[in-house]
Amino acid sequence: MALTAVGVLTAVPAGAVADRLDWPLRPRPAVVRAFDPPAPNWNRGHRGVDLAAATGQTVYAAASGTVVFAGELAGRPLVSIAHPGGLRTTYEPVDAVVRAGQLLDAGSAIGAVVAGHAGCGAAACLHWGAMWGPASRADYVDPLGLVVTTPVRLKPLGAPGRVPLVDAPP
Repeated sequence: MALTAVGVLTAVPAGAVADRLDWPLRPRPAVVRAFDPPAPNWNRGHRGVDLAAATGQTVYAAASGTVVFAGELAGRPLVSIAHPGGLRTTYEPVDAVVRAGQLLDAGSAIGAVVAGHAGCGAAACLHWGAMWGPASRADYVDPLGLVVTTPVRLKPLGAPGRVPLVDAPP
């Protein structure tokens, strides 16, 4: 258990994201296809998650940042946003309403979902990806692991039902 927690904590560079990510679709969408990281990075895999959407549904920036790309890439309409600390998020297929160089606040509209995402099991899907570092040698991460969902609440010491971390003498 401790090793799992350490792995999760070290997967994100310290201080890289001041705030966690928000969902790029409202309301919170269903996940149609999960993250399946390639190993190594150039091999096959699914470098993001596919979220169920409706054609024309508004897509929002998951955090504040700067648009680094908005246009077609390999025949697909895509928006890419660089966030402080080295995180980059991508959204496709999206008909962009933003332009490269534009500064965005978290929750800013960046475009609308376009139908036709290959491999999507729904009528329309938003492919949402996240990576650390430059695209040429990026480390892909699961954006769902960075999403703010519910606040973490710890039980106070001595609370009924508290599970001790180590065996302590009675």
